Amino acid sequence: MAEVIVHLVVHGRVQGVGYRAFVEREARSRDLTGWVRNCRDGTVEALLAGDASVVDDMIEACRRGPISARVDAIHRAAGSASSLKERVPGQAFSVLPTI
Repeated sequence: MAEVIVHLVVHGRVQGVGYRAFVEREARSRDLTGWVRNCRDGTVEALLAGDASVVDDMIEACRRGPISARVDAIHRAAGSASSLKERVPGQAFSVLPTI
C-alpha cells in the first residue's frame, strides 16, 4: 500500500466544537500519524500520514466532523515529512498549539 502525507485546512464552524479532539480520536483509531491545530483565522489545520486509503477515509470523517461542527470546505495539499517533526516528541498524533 502507498504511504502518503496530506495537509488539510478545514473551513467552517470548526473551533470551539470539539473538532480537534474529534480529529485526534479518529486519526489514532486509524493508526495515522500527524497533528491537528487551530489557526487564528478560524480554520483547523491537520497533517495526516499513513496508507493512502486510510488517509482518504480519514478525510471523509473530517468532512463530517463532530455533531456540533459545520464543515464548509476542506483544502487538501501534499504534506511533507519535515512537517511531521512538529508533533510532540513520543506521540504518533498530536494536538498542537494554535498558530
